[in-house]
Amino acid sequence: MHNKSNANKASHWPTTAIQILESAANIIAEKLNHQDVYTDPQTTKDFLTYKLGGYEREVFGVMMLNSQHQLIEFRELFFGTIDAASVYPREVVKAVLEVNAAAVIFSHNHPSGESEPSQADKLITKKLTDALGLIDVRVLDHIVIGATPTSFAEKGLL
Repeated sequence: MHNKSNANKASHWPTTAIQILESAANIIAEKLNHQDVYTDPQTTKDFLTYKLGGYEREVFGVMMLNSQHQLIEFRELFFGTIDAASVYPREVVKAVLEVNAAAVIFSHNHPSGESEPSQADKLITKKLTDALGLIDVRVLDHIVIGATPTSFAEKGLL
């Protein structure tokens, strides 16, 4: 009987690399719900790496935060190709308003592993920052996930 219980527990454990990464991201997200996420950029980078690092195509996501910068929700909004994803400011604004976020952290992955922000990354970040500024939502960062995550805020790009 004891072995059957352990077998049932084992069947609920993650079995693929993607499931393991998703479980790790959920553990980090749970931790972030109880603290100011922006005071620890490395934890934020870790969370986003676990969320977006396994994709073979570009994915753009948004961490939506309350006024204390605690995570309300992380949402993957746009899915692209191996080297591009179309991002629509209107959809970002709708998602932010839906959860009444006070601040956001953008993120997307570069499947190539190169995490240096492209000119297109800089332009869309500016466009999104301007759009969200109209509704008093602060953009805290935009993190590009590659071999080594790159923070727009740490590079002085915001």
